[in-house]
Amino acid sequence: MVDLVHVDPEVVAANLARVRSEVGEGVEILAAIKYVASSDLPALAQGGITVVGENRAQELLAKQAAHAALFTWDFIGALQSRKVKDLLGRVRCIHSVASDSVLEQLGKYGSAGTQVLIEVNVAGDASKSGIAPAELGAFISRCPVTVAGLMTMPPFTTEAEANRGHFRTLKRLAAEHGLPQLSMGTSQDYRVAVEEGATIIRLGNTLLRGSAQ
Repeated sequence: MVDLVHVDPEVVAANLARVRSEVGEGVEILAAIKYVASSDLPALAQGGITVVGENRAQELLAKQAAHAALFTWDFIGALQSRKVKDLLGRVRCIHSVASDSVLEQLGKYGSAGTQVLIEVNVAGDASKSGIAPAELGAFISRCPVTVAGLMTMPPFTTEAEANRGHFRTLKRLAAEHGLPQLSMGTSQDYRVAVEEGATIIRLGNTLLRGSAQ
């Protein structure tokens, strides 16, 4: 059973304002809604959230069917190749392209106006998905649609500074390949990610909970 978060618009608005003051206007704040019930999404919009990301394709499509006009929708979870065609044209951006089977589906269906980011496993963490940095250039060359940027999900840490090197590596890789978008940083480490060049941060508890720091 998933433990859902109750959404209080006033809490969200206060948290959003605090984060915005920390990161500035040039960084997009995406709310991760994996633990938000569809019925609570209007409260999220009331709190000022305009961009959301869902980890599960079926949940995204169901939530979007009920509340499409409230947000810009992104897909941020591990992507199964069989779900590619369901998401194309329905989301602004897929943050997690990381397999040749997904590239095959993109080649078959195109991008339908959906941006794609390649997920890079900069930490070499066996528990994480993503392309190894050394394989990135070849993977980009095989991608049949335009790549907008890169994404990473470093290992969980209670010390945000521990991920600085991973974010710095992703920024370097993006610069080497002329890619403008960097989706990196979550509630655990978004401040460091922004210092290292993040253009999109993906936040859950930091936005949703009253005790978020």
